[in-house]
Amino acid sequence: MTGVTTGADLARVWESSGERIEVGGHRIWCRRVPALTDAGRTPLLVLHGFPTSSVDLYPVLDALSHERDVVILDCLGFGLSDKPDLRYGIRLWADGVVAVVGHLEIDRVDLLTHDMGDTVGGELLARDLDGVLPFAIGRRVLTNGSIYIDMAHLTDGQQLLLSLPDQIEPMVGADEGVSFRRGVHATFAPGSPEEDLVLDAATLLAVREGGLALLPRTIRYIEDRRAEESRFTGAIESHPSPLAVVWGQEDPVAVYAMAQRVVEAVPGTPLVTLDGVGHYPMVEAPERFSSAVLDFLDT
Repeated sequence: MTGVTTGADLARVWESSGERIEVGGHRIWCRRVPALTDAGRTPLLVLHGFPTSSVDLYPVLDALSHERDVVILDCLGFGLSDKPDLRYGIRLWADGVVAVVGHLEIDRVDLLTHDMGDTVGGELLARDLDGVLPFAIGRRVLTNGSIYIDMAHLTDGQQLLLSLPDQIEPMVGADEGVSFRRGVHATFAPGSPEEDLVLDAATLLAVREGGLALLPRTIRYIEDRRAEESRFTGAIESHPSPLAVVWGQEDPVAVYAMAQRVVEAVPGTPLVTLDGVGHYPMVEAPERFSSAVLDFLDT
């Protein structure tokens, strides 16, 4: 993206590059990035994590879209999508993904998911196994998400949010994103640079429309994971589509043992270990991350 030198620049250009579609009375921001070279490859659907948004993909978007269209979106309650006061959860976000794919008239996707997006992807896979998903899923890449919630090392901030009532809390984010930014950076590998364009943009988009006060609501996806892990993670393990795992080894939350557990549960699954990388591999090590993803998708 030309003319992007600050987080504010990136947030502004990111917003103008997409569109908002109405789903259930609310607007979801989405974007289909056309391939630079039309190689006839299956479009790649990318699902972001908590508590950030699709702007996490900025460092790898050019590489991922070189030979395939890439579809990105902000789940309701995040980034550039509407942030209504309601009960958030995995199934709601999966409904939004289905609506976006339908709006773009796509009938088959490959799937790249991160963090919370892993579980939203798990619900899509479960719907496919149930015979009700309106599009097909080809190859898929799973990265750094606490799909085995009993193994997760939740941060102090996550535990605090979960301890609050499921409602908008104005005191959360009263510092205009300073604590949010610090908390996201704390999940990077030790020694990662603190001054980062994507971190700045992600913080601005999280603050947008009172998004930080909404965190005690959006974090309820962790409760969904606990209640329906057998459905979401079970589908990740049992869906017949080819799977690869790309994982930042120094992730303090979705610890590396989770990646090892996935490949044990799905024999033959390739595991690419990104050493010296934490919870946000697409930001911390964009070249290694995109190379690992594309090596599998292009197989």
